[in-house]
Amino acid sequence: MAKSQQTFNKSEKEKKRLKKREEKHKKKLARKAASKERGGGIKFAYVDYNGNLTDTPPDPSQKIEIEAEDIILGIPKKEEGDEEKFDPVRNGKVSFYDSSKGFGFIIDSVTQEKHFTHVSGLIDEIVENDMVSFELEKGQRGMNAVRVKKI
Repeated sequence: MAKSQQTFNKSEKEKKRLKKREEKHKKKLARKAASKERGGGIKFAYVDYNGNLTDTPPDPSQKIEIEAEDIILGIPKKEEGDEEKFDPVRNGKVSFYDSSKGFGFIIDSVTQEKHFTHVSGLIDEIVENDMVSFELEKGQRGMNAVRVKKI
């Protein structure tokens, strides 16, 4: 005759698991009964003129009709007349330049931001404290000054 595969320890674990499941079910039923007694909260929520949630319906006289086509999702498209006049050529001052290593930094005279420049982006030879004109180009670590000329 074969032995039962159900050991004492397995049966105890099974009893505990079923007991825990039963307790959980009783708590669930108790929560449902308690919520029915309290009324279940606000039946409807309305949004007032300022965007706050209330339990009173809004005044119909303040209702505003909005067409679905007037709602803009995302960034509005630019029209040709909306473009700002942006001058790509900027002016600045060379704050640091190492000619042996071939790089330096230029401070923009308008925004006071520092921009990296490399010898490959120079048109004229520059030294520190020179006033220069330059254009910005996206680099690996930010905006780089390119096409740098002395003023």
